Amino acid sequence: MSPVLALAVVTVLLVAAVAVGLVLRRREGARRRAGVPRFDPADAAAPLGQRATLVQFSTDLCAKCPQVRRLLGSYAAEQDGLRHVEIDLTTRPDLASRYRVLQTPTTLVVDRSGDVIARFHGVPQRHALNDAVAAA
Repeated sequence: MSPVLALAVVTVLLVAAVAVGLVLRRREGARRRAGVPRFDPADAAAPLGQRATLVQFSTDLCAKCPQVRRLLGSYAAEQDGLRHVEIDLTTRPDLASRYRVLQTPTTLVVDRSGDVIARFHGVPQRHALNDAVAAA
């Protein structure tokens, strides 16, 4: 292989990798369509909030989970009728398949009747979280 062709291949691969990385970074923390079944309060072992519940799925080895725990905990404390519940998937792996959790942290915004309004992967963006809670 000629050096020019090899340099062209490396350049194309580098540009593709940067593009994929930028797309993934932009999608992190953005609100997504829920696409999951109704949330069962028994899965959280806690009642749902009067207005909405922020259900955080985490694991022991998750690096971003403590940051999301603090964010959601303080956000729920600021809002009336809002509750934050954390579920550790290392102790409840069955919930990962039921609610289609492929990465941690994943956050569901659940209204008081158990319908999932929104879903976030990674650290939720505050403005998107505001919109999701307002929809509940």
